[in-house]
Amino acid sequence: MRKYQIKKDNNFFSRFEFKYILKKSLSSLIKNEVKHFMYQDKFTKDNEYYLVRSLYFDNQRCSNFNEKVDGLKNRHKFRIRTYSEKKKDDVPVFLEMKGRNNLRTFKSRTNIINDDLLLFYNNQNLFNLKKKYTNDNLINSFIFDVYKKKISPMVLIDYNRLPLESKNGVYFRLTFDGEIKACKSDNIYGTDNSWNLCLPGYEILEVKFDFTMPPWFHRIIQNYQLKRLSVSKFVLGFEATKLAYDYEGR
Repeated sequence: MRKYQIKKDNNFFSRFEFKYILKKSLSSLIKNEVKHFMYQDKFTKDNEYYLVRSLYFDNQRCSNFNEKVDGLKNRHKFRIRTYSEKKKDDVPVFLEMKGRNNLRTFKSRTNIINDDLLLFYNNQNLFNLKKKYTNDNLINSFIFDVYKKKISPMVLIDYNRLPLESKNGVYFRLTFDGEIKACKSDNIYGTDNSWNLCLPGYEILEVKFDFTMPPWFHRIIQNYQLKRLSVSKFVLGFEATKLAYDYEGR
């Protein structure tokens, strides 16, 4: 994969991602330190998080889950992502393919219409989906996985995100994700679901960059003895809802 981070159309991302699990008290300390070098992105207000909601697809064999916990170097999964608990015309909805290509993670996404969501949930309507989104490679890849892997929506995951971006213009991004919860669901706006908490009392810090981390963040890693972990909200959600379990990762 070519080493670029974001296309101008904002529909493709390729980057390194490191993850850390932090107690909330430690997370607060690190936020106070990094604010001297970073600013909150345009989607947040001062000291406010925003909601991220993702509906993940897999099959009855949990193929995507197993590929993740087995650490396959080349893998991908599909999800529908939005930023609201309820359908809102001014809040975008995306079909996303998230995956890994050797050491780099990638994400490809395309905007979809709320009224078309049923076409993604029901694999009987794939022809209509292809007809509505013509010449869209991501939609075609999704349809291929529905046929080949028999994927369908399985788990809904919510969390609150505080995103920070570097002040110096170099691509370096931190996201602090907390209040993570999951439930079984076959749609993204389900309201009658029984939620399960994931990592209560902790937040996930994701470090995203193109080629290298700035020296000041290396010092934070050393000062707080942060240990990089292979943690996935996708995996946490499957475990919390008892859809699958990572026995070897324990």
